[in-house]
Amino acid sequence: MIFLFAAITAAFGQNDYRVITVTDGGTISGTVKWSGTVPRSLEYPITKDPQICDPDSKKTADLERLIVGPQGGVANTIVYLKNITSGKAMDLPEQRRHLDQKHCRYVPHILLVPENATLSMQSSDATLHTIHMDGAASFNLPFPFTDRVTTRTMSTPGLVHLRCNGGHVWMNAEMMVVPHPYYAVTDESGRFEFTDVPPGTYQIVAWHEGWNLLGKEHAYDVLTEHSVERPLFSEPRTWEKSVTVGGNQASTVNFVISNAK
Repeated sequence: MIFLFAAITAAFGQNDYRVITVTDGGTISGTVKWSGTVPRSLEYPITKDPQICDPDSKKTADLERLIVGPQGGVANTIVYLKNITSGKAMDLPEQRRHLDQKHCRYVPHILLVPENATLSMQSSDATLHTIHMDGAASFNLPFPFTDRVTTRTMSTPGLVHLRCNGGHVWMNAEMMVVPHPYYAVTDESGRFEFTDVPPGTYQIVAWHEGWNLLGKEHAYDVLTEHSVERPLFSEPRTWEKSVTVGGNQASTVNFVISNAK
């Protein structure tokens, strides 16, 4: 477990990042796109609180593991610079630091929180949710009341898995706690962009949480105190390239991902 935690922390950044005044900074932009047949979206039966979790009576919830736009762009991919040691101050979007639980889904599905910054959480649902985190952060937080904000400081960089321990077993999200600002989450067109990048050569990584359903695993419903089954997902996937940034220059990096290994 210690080795796994160290590997996760090392994979998503370093702890010695220095904030400097960036001179002649460049930009890196690009896309993450899907190649080949798009897998069917993963659905899971809604087995609890249908009046809250299933207002449209669909009977199933979209697990949101793979979102491919009309032009093939892959949303919710985290793109980051792997070996950058200095650059601009933290300026990641505030909306990725706030989590809501709405109709028994996490909004947003991918969170991006700076190291030592605060994650705020609330529930819009009139039912008990319990956010269980494991990975670089470990919390089990109940939300028995609507619209009451709870905050926690994310002190360790790395990946955090979020699940509901209140019996809403399909709820899932991923959070990256990051040590520098050169991280982005792709939109539905698959686009990303970094600005004010110091001139140099970097490794740029595209990380996706994984889109295959492997089966089910046992979980614990804190409300009923019964064992329940929830979806078991495949491991995250990463793709890596080298990029050189010139002073006041724009660089482009495009990733193409698929079911192929």
